[in-house]
Amino acid sequence: QVQLVESGGGLVQAGGSLKLSCAASGRTFSTYSLGWFRQAPGKEREFVAAITWSGPNTYYTDSVKGRFTISRENDKNMVYLQMNSLKPEDTAVYFCAATASVLVAFELEYDYWGQGTQVTVSS
Repeated sequence: QVQLVESGGGLVQAGGSLKLSCAASGRTFSTYSLGWFRQAPGKEREFVAAITWSGPNTYYTDSVKGRFTISRENDKNMVYLQMNSLKPEDTAVYFCAATASVLVAFELEYDYWGQGTQVTVSS
């Protein structure tokens, strides 16, 4: 069992930065891959980034490559999403999620989800 709580969202101007944090509880945190997803108003939830439990390896959707960085600290049970050069189209609710699957870009593979944190980027 893993419980996830996101924080760090807010309002920022285009070109600015935000760092999202996700605090996890559960003994087996280090054996899960962690992902960030987002859902904009009127749109389906989409994959943003993931970091595997081993390696670790990182994966990003094309629209955030070079701007966002995912990282994790297993000893603190934390995962982060550093977001730079933010654009209005990055506005969404961002969710942290955990999976034991290797298919880290697929929403349905995730077993545990946080409640989400709102990110709003003004133009």
